[in-house]
Amino acid sequence: MAPPRIAFYGDDFTGSTDTLASLALAGQRTLLFLGVPTRAEIAAAGPLDAIGIAGTARAMTPAEMDAALPDAFRRLAESGAAILHYKCCSTFDSAPAIGSLGHAVAIARRTLGPCFVPIVGGQPNLGRYCVFANLFASAGLGGPMHRIDRHPTMSRHPVTPMGEADLRRHLAAQGLADVVSFDAPMLDAGAEAASKRLEAMLAAAPDAVLFDIAGTQHLAPVGRLIAAQAGRGRVFALGPTGVELALLAHWRGAGEAPPPVEALRRAPVDRVFIVSGSLSPVTAAQLRTAESAGFAVLPVDPRRLAAAAAGGAHAETIARDAAALLRAGRSVIASTSAAPGGAASAAAMAAADGERFGRRLATGCGILLEQVLAQVPLQRVGVAGGDTSSLAVAKLPIRALSFGHALSDGAALCRAHAPGTPLDGLEIMLKGGQMGPPDVFLRLRAGG
Repeated sequence: MAPPRIAFYGDDFTGSTDTLASLALAGQRTLLFLGVPTRAEIAAAGPLDAIGIAGTARAMTPAEMDAALPDAFRRLAESGAAILHYKCCSTFDSAPAIGSLGHAVAIARRTLGPCFVPIVGGQPNLGRYCVFANLFASAGLGGPMHRIDRHPTMSRHPVTPMGEADLRRHLAAQGLADVVSFDAPMLDAGAEAASKRLEAMLAAAPDAVLFDIAGTQHLAPVGRLIAAQAGRGRVFALGPTGVELALLAHWRGAGEAPPPVEALRRAPVDRVFIVSGSLSPVTAAQLRTAESAGFAVLPVDPRRLAAAAAGGAHAETIARDAAALLRAGRSVIASTSAAPGGAASAAAMAAADGERFGRRLATGCGILLEQVLAQVPLQRVGVAGGDTSSLAVAKLPIRALSFGHALSDGAALCRAHAPGTPLDGLEIMLKGGQMGPPDVFLRLRAGG
């Protein structure tokens, strides 16, 4: 059985499902494991073109990463994939003390040995671009473009605010002191010139090479340069799903990948349950759209739900109310930003208690989801919020996800693999706070 072409670790669940969707829609047989799979689980999956592990490192301290990442990296390396990918958020939000991308690379080198580290700085289909090493991101899909340190949401993220747009400086603060920029004009110079330029850069042994992505035209050239290095030694790529999109663009142009596949819409369901821990204005607009279409929105007190991680009763109350509405045929969204002052309260708690509050809140969302599913059998659910998705789904006995349908760029509907449990076959959407159009929750219920 041939090894997969690429193996990736996603540092949160929502981003991992975006990578899963992009690979599956490109005709690549892909399975995303929720946690480090056993060798038996990998063998049982059959032939795969890509294998992924959805993790929670985005919310981890460096010490926690030291404990969690080596086993994941070893298992991915065992797959025989020529390219390993540490999949981070497309906005690169991270910090030295939480979700450190530089520390993840250091662990990879310590665990796997020397490797070439290409950083793909953009993902055009999500409105993420890197120009002369500076990151730009739209405010919502199709929204206005901002330099990341001036982005209305990411510059004030409650846990990992982006205060620096130059990714070289941002990553230097996390331990990657020597990141060199392979800028757009270098990519535009042609294949031969670009290859020579990369070889000259690598001769100086930098920590990593950051590739600009100023538009879709740069995906295939970057993919070609990464693929060429994979034939010479270990490649440990860093970046969003732009890594896969670059490789796929190159493989397709070289006749080494099948044509894209059409993912059929799923059948509509009569009701869905969604838990939202996102404070993003994009998610707020989605909540308003769903409520105007008849969804019931239950306000959740973020302070009290955060206590649910330690056995608080607030989750039980919300779960009971949600279950009653679901039994009556309503679709329900439990939202931490819908409560009076909820967004301000959560932001204040996050500022005061950092990642610990965010982790407790996300875990409380998971307990809430778990309790609702225990009371009402559902075919389809959703989770909004990057950290929320990662820690909430970790509360469920789901071992892996396969791709079902793309509700939009960055919002994939997946099928849960939970053998021997009632959740086997559950359809679940995991989306980051910034992802999806205003009607994404309606699309979840409609199946596409």
